[in-house]
Amino acid sequence: MLTRGLIFILLLTTSITMAQTDDFYREPYRPQFHYSPPCGWLNDPNGMVYFDGEYHLFYQFFPNAIVQGPKHWGHAVSSDLIHWETLPIALYPDEIGAIWSGSAVADHENTSGLVPGGGIVAIYSYENQSQGIAYSTDRGRTWTKYAGNPVIPSPGKDFRDPKVFWHSETNQWVMVISMGQEIQWFTSPNLIDWEYVSRFTGGHVAGVWEVPDLFPLEIDGETKWVLLVSVTTLAPAGGSGIQYFIGNFDGKTFTNDYPNQILWLDYGPDNYAGTTWDNEPDGKRIYIGWMSNWQYAEATPTSPWRGATTLARELRLVRTSEGIRLAQSPAGNIDSLRTLIGKWENLDLSGETVLNDVRGRSLEIIAEFEGGTAERFGIDLHRGENNRTRIVYNSAQSQLLISRSDTTETGTINAFNPAFGAPTALDNNRLGLHIYLDESSVEVFAQDGLISLTSQTFVNPSNEGVALFADNGAVKVTSLEIYALDRIWSNPARLNHFNFCG
Repeated sequence: MLTRGLIFILLLTTSITMAQTDDFYREPYRPQFHYSPPCGWLNDPNGMVYFDGEYHLFYQFFPNAIVQGPKHWGHAVSSDLIHWETLPIALYPDEIGAIWSGSAVADHENTSGLVPGGGIVAIYSYENQSQGIAYSTDRGRTWTKYAGNPVIPSPGKDFRDPKVFWHSETNQWVMVISMGQEIQWFTSPNLIDWEYVSRFTGGHVAGVWEVPDLFPLEIDGETKWVLLVSVTTLAPAGGSGIQYFIGNFDGKTFTNDYPNQILWLDYGPDNYAGTTWDNEPDGKRIYIGWMSNWQYAEATPTSPWRGATTLARELRLVRTSEGIRLAQSPAGNIDSLRTLIGKWENLDLSGETVLNDVRGRSLEIIAEFEGGTAERFGIDLHRGENNRTRIVYNSAQSQLLISRSDTTETGTINAFNPAFGAPTALDNNRLGLHIYLDESSVEVFAQDGLISLTSQTFVNPSNEGVALFADNGAVKVTSLEIYALDRIWSNPARLNHFNFCG
C-alpha cells in the first residue's frame, strides 16, 4: 500500500516530467504546427512513402549540432499529415559514407527479393555520390543496408538525390536523378540492377541541380508529367528555389511542353528540396519541402534544433492564359487545429486598421480584397513596436510581396532577403489570400493556390499583433476570417525517442 508521502512524490515526479516534456517544444521560434526535429540539424525531406496506414517523412539529419555534419536519415510518421511522431534515426552513416538524400518506395510485390510479403525499400545517395539501397520489413522501424551497395557507382561530382517510382505502363522501376546541371533517367526491374536510358536539360541553368521528382497529374482527362528540380542559386527570391517543367514521359524520355518558359513552384526563399509521397492511398500528389535557404540556413536563430518543413501540400494542374500551371493547397485536415477568432465582411480600408481583438503567433487567415485606388494594401502579421512581417500587394506592379524584418534579437541574419514577390494578377479585380502563420514562418497561397510564397520570419518572438493597411488610397476587404491554430505537440506521446539528442 502506497503511503501519502510516496504518492505525493510520484505525482510530483509525473507532473515535472510532463511539464518538461511540454516545454520541450516551446523554445523561441519553435514551429507549432510544422514538423521540426527535437534537436540537431534538418535539411532536405526525403524518402516520403505511404505504407500500412502511415505517411513516412524521412529527412537529412545531423543529431549532434545545429550546423551540418555527417548526414543521417531522421524519421517521423503521421496518419493525417498534420500530427507527427518522431521515431528513432532510420539510417546511419556506414563504411561507404554519410547517407544523403533519396527516396523510398512500397515494394508490394517484392520485386527486389529483399522484402518477402512486401515492405519498404529506400534508395539514397552516399556522400561519395554512389547510390545505395536499404530495406525494411517492419513498417520502417528497422532497416538493413543491402549487402551489395552501392547499386550504382559514382560517375563523378553532383550525381545524387534519386527519386524512384513504379511506371506501370512499362512495368519497371524508374529513377530520376540529378547530375550537375542536368537530369538523368535509369530503369530497373528490381531496384538493384539499373540501366541508364536518357537525360534532360533546359530551364533555369544555375548553380547545381538537386532533388528531382517526376510524377503524373491529370487535367481535363489528360495525363501530364511534372518534373521538379531544385536549383542552388539565382531563384526568384535569391539563393535556392524549385523550378518545374510540364510535359510527357514514356518510361524513358521526358519532353517539355514549355521549353521557352521558366516556371517556379514558389516565389519565396524558403521552400527548397521538396518532393512528393510515393504510394499515396487516395491517388493525390502530396508534396513537402525544406523551409530554409542555403544562403543562410546555418545562421537562423534557433536552438536546440535548426530546420523545419513546409506544410504538406496537395499539387494539382490548372489551365491559365499562359498554359498549364501547378497550383497547391495545404493537405490533410488542418481545419482540425482551428479556433475561430473572428469574421468580417465588406470593410472599407484606408490607412491602417489595427485588429485589436486579434493576437497570435500561430494563425490561419483567409482574406479577399477588392482592388481600389490604394497603391499598396495588405496585412501585417507578428506586428510589434519595432518589426513585423508584411504581406503586401503592389497595385502598379501587379506583384504580391512579403516584407520581413532581417533583424532578430541576436542581430542581422546575413543574406536574409528582406523583400521578395511574385507577379500576381487580380482576378475580376479580386485578390484572394490564404495565409498560414507559425512562430517563425509564413506560407501564403494566393489566387486559389496558383501563387505560393513561403518565408521564414524571425521578428521578436513576443510580437502577436495583426493589422490591415491600404497606402495612398482605399480598397475593400470583401471577406476576412482569422483562426488561431492549435499546436500539434500537445500530446507528450508524440515527443518520444529522443535518445539521439544527447
